[in-house]
Amino acid sequence: MEALEELERVQNRVLQRIASLEVSLLPQRFAETLSVSSPAQISGTNGDTEARLSAILRANNVRDFAFKRVPFDYYDWPIEARRDILGAPSIHHLCKSIVLVNTQAPSNVTDCSDHNNSKYYIVVVQYTARFNAEAVKNFIYTLNNGKIPKKKFNLRLAPEEISQKLTGYERNGVTCIGMKTDIPVILDEAIVKLDSNFFWLGGGEIDLKLGIRTSEFINFVKPFIVSCSGT
Repeated sequence: MEALEELERVQNRVLQRIASLEVSLLPQRFAETLSVSSPAQISGTNGDTEARLSAILRANNVRDFAFKRVPFDYYDWPIEARRDILGAPSIHHLCKSIVLVNTQAPSNVTDCSDHNNSKYYIVVVQYTARFNAEAVKNFIYTLNNGKIPKKKFNLRLAPEEISQKLTGYERNGVTCIGMKTDIPVILDEAIVKLDSNFFWLGGGEIDLKLGIRTSEFINFVKPFIVSCSGT
């Protein structure tokens, strides 16, 4: 039964990507008037990620945001082309959310109940930046006032299956909005310093992207803001 359900999910994603590609090949003026519906939307079943996340954002006083469907081969494109299709001011406004696991956490730290000393963190960082896990380690150590030995912090990229289980989102679709688990969020300070006060990140599906006003994101998500990247 599970195998059949997974097959159906895969087929739905393929159909959605084909539809998105067809729209992307239409003349721009005509394509902009179309809205591609997913198979779940067409059938009237649950799974409308955009509607669910939009409702969450609006309920938390986030008003300046936008969702955009991208072609199925979006991640094969140069980052400049991805910038253009999203209408971002620069390539530095394109960001990703990555789940980290503290592999050296004490045995009693198994979940995200203590945001100051969590087993997992989700970090929002620019695609153009080089993520610095050591900076996050030092931040969390300081956050706990040095009461926990520094050797008890070792942040590494969580396995994909763990990331999906915690967030409810697949690779390249991960977002820190509407996650299954209340994972503490770390926002790279470089994103806060960007011009335009607006950035793009994953929208909950591989071909769905979310653009959001940085100040509203901070007010809603209340992330730790950490300088955790370099160029």
